[in-house]
Amino acid sequence: MSIVVTGATGSLGRLVVEELLARVPATELAVLVRSEEKAADLAARGIEVRVGDYDDPASLDGAFRAGDRVLLISGSEVGRRVPQHTAVIEAAKAAGVAQLAYTGILGGPEADFELAAEHKTTERAILDSGLPYTFLRNGWYHENYTAQLASVLEHGAVVGSAGEGRVASAARADYAAAAAAVLTGEGHLGRVYELSGDTAWSLAEYAAEVARQSGREVAYSGLPGDAHLTVLTGAGVPEGFAAILVDVDAAISRGRLAGTSGDLARLIGRPTTPVAEAITAALA
Repeated sequence: MSIVVTGATGSLGRLVVEELLARVPATELAVLVRSEEKAADLAARGIEVRVGDYDDPASLDGAFRAGDRVLLISGSEVGRRVPQHTAVIEAAKAAGVAQLAYTGILGGPEADFELAAEHKTTERAILDSGLPYTFLRNGWYHENYTAQLASVLEHGAVVGSAGEGRVASAARADYAAAAAAVLTGEGHLGRVYELSGDTAWSLAEYAAEVARQSGREVAYSGLPGDAHLTVLTGAGVPEGFAAILVDVDAAISRGRLAGTSGDLARLIGRPTTPVAEAITAALA
């Protein structure tokens, strides 16, 4: 039996692996990756590397073992995730894994925006499979915003169409710590966790904090959805993905990413990382 992390060379996956290594020996861990080469550093640390591709169901034969605890980190390719996730679910069921934890999206069935659709379908497929499951419904990452700080500082504006909506984001590392806690702990089977930061904030408040820390003039530029779409596509964002981002802002305006259940802080045993701390790190 091993704890298996899929997508382990991605941004979230690597953080989960580090959290797991702080809890269990490397010999108890395995990673499922597309590229063995990209996981060479993990193999060097004593972690078993299993190669498989979400897009190639046959490659997942033997990817899991009976009794494994598996973290299915959702794929990053919007529009392709349902068949990809289904392939992993079927392989996990065939192997008889002891737990399948899945990183979904805050709100689950109540999430009424386009980006949530594939997550909802995946959760349904896991339930239909009969596998012992844990749903980790991740809210927004601080990094979704702080990764854009260079552009924000260049233009002196945080641009969006979320109105006065609030976001209860947390650091990617917080979500990784929660996943590790669920994979190494007991009492999590059949549980659903709504994971989000302890405090929800608005884009105007975010802009003000960036201005305070940077010493630059930065303000929130709130736009109608169609104007926001034009700005994003004009900046080179593909139209399909730009439309998804505008749809997310509309969801934020409806309060869909503002929930503060406290589940994340309880799982990791500490307060979640404040967005101000993430801004500080990104500006460093």
